[in-house]
Parts: sequence; structure tokens; C-alpha cells
Amino acid sequence: MGRMRKKSDLPEKLCPVCARPFAWRKKWEKVWDEVRYCSDRCRRAAKKRA
Repeated sequence: MGRMRKKSDLPEKLCPVCARPFAWRKKWEKVWDEVRYCSDRCRRAAKKRA
């Protein structure tokens, strides 16, 4: 089993759309460097802006 971590120990990024911090998630493990938005909603909003 994997080592448990505190949520405060996980890496964070700022969402460029809503400017809120969001933390690393297990499902983003392999693509964390490519993740830019905190949610699908912010990703769609960014496309509408462009």
C-alpha cells in the first residue's frame, strides 16, 4: 500500500481562470505537468474567452 499523505503536503497550482488553488489528485498522477485548470467548467470558460 502507498504511503498516506496529509492534504497540506500535496502539490498545488493556481487555476488561471478562477485564480483558486487546487491540489494534486491521484487521477492526475501521470499528467500533473499538463494540468492547467481546476475543473471542466474552468477549462470550458477558458476556451470561450479565447
